[in-house]
Parts: sequence; structure tokens; C-alpha cells
Amino acid sequence: MKKEYDFSNATRGKFYRAGAKLRLPIYLEPRVHEHLEIIARRKHTQVSQTANQLLKKEIELIEQFA
Repeated sequence: MKKEYDFSNATRGKFYRAGAKLRLPIYLEPRVHEHLEIIARRKHTQVSQTANQLLKKEIELIEQFA
């Protein structure tokens, strides 16, 4: 790495996108991922869809009893 960088020709906000949302990766434990894969195969869906469905149901339960 250099000690100093020349930003004199840089453009501020070049990659800024208003309203852009980050989709962060979620790292699951191997056993949890394997279980989700099994459920997803049974339902003929993707693991991400299965995980989202389960999490939505969990949120509903939490909101019911909160």
C-alpha cells in the first residue's frame, strides 16, 4: 500500500445509488444448511426461499406473543 494516494481526479459519489439496498450474505451452520436443503428439495424450491418462508413464520410467531 502506498503512503499517500492522489484523489485529485476522483469523482465524489461515482458509485452512490440512492435507495440502493445491500443484500448481505448469511452464513449458516452446516447442519442447518443441510436441513434447509432437505426441506427445499421436498418443496421443489430454492434454499433461500425456504429460509425466507421459515423466518417469516418465526417473525409472525414472535409478533403474536410480543
